[in-house]
Amino acid sequence: MPLRDHFRPPLSEFASWEGLHGGWPMVIVQQLGTKLPADYIAEPRVHLGAQVEIDVATFDHDDSGRDYADKERVEPAAAWAPAEPTLTVETELADFDEYEVRFYDVHRGRRLVAAVEIVSPANKDRSENCHQFTAKCAALLRQGVSLVVVDLVTVRHFNLYAELLELIGQRDPAIGDPPPPTYAAACRWRPRGKSRWLDVWNHPLAVGQALPCLPLWLTKELAIPLDLEASYEQTCRDLRLT
Repeated sequence: MPLRDHFRPPLSEFASWEGLHGGWPMVIVQQLGTKLPADYIAEPRVHLGAQVEIDVATFDHDDSGRDYADKERVEPAAAWAPAEPTLTVETELADFDEYEVRFYDVHRGRRLVAAVEIVSPANKDRSENCHQFTAKCAALLRQGVSLVVVDLVTVRHFNLYAELLELIGQRDPAIGDPPPPTYAAACRWRPRGKSRWLDVWNHPLAVGQALPCLPLWLTKELAIPLDLEASYEQTCRDLRLT
């Protein structure tokens, strides 16, 4: 089924955005559980500091003594090849120390490798919040964490993906002017020789259309498919938003 408008009638009159925002991350985790290789785990709503939050996080679990998946679970991840990125630019990402607060469980050997951010209205309600969100995303990318940003907020017209590119001195000519308020974008910042390049898979979203499948990069060579349509539809069915 197509993308719904969760912020306007008739849907907003009997269902809250908070219900979708709270339920969707766990559905993503459940669906990724069949695709993640054995040494990776996914967790919903990981809080990294007082105001820094990731809706879905994927960790590299470096513990050869524990097996979270059998061989049949690993093969689909290794076999999937994502499409070419919609944008590739050479760039540098500056430090943002105020947003570098990270907590790692060293005892368990966990390392953050990927994150999924579901944008909320509060992320877009004023310029300061937009800057905080994009600075957090830039900090994650600089640490080598691949990022997926999903924005379904139809009532506020900031495009945080465009602002993220502007923050690092780039732009995406494909997104138009003004950029669309709803979109989904996968990003990774990777070395290429002595340079650093930002790869982006950007998809504008529209009410009435399906959500895309985006690459979620676990390493420089390994990506798994993040089927946003499947997880979104499952969440809507669970919440009876059909």
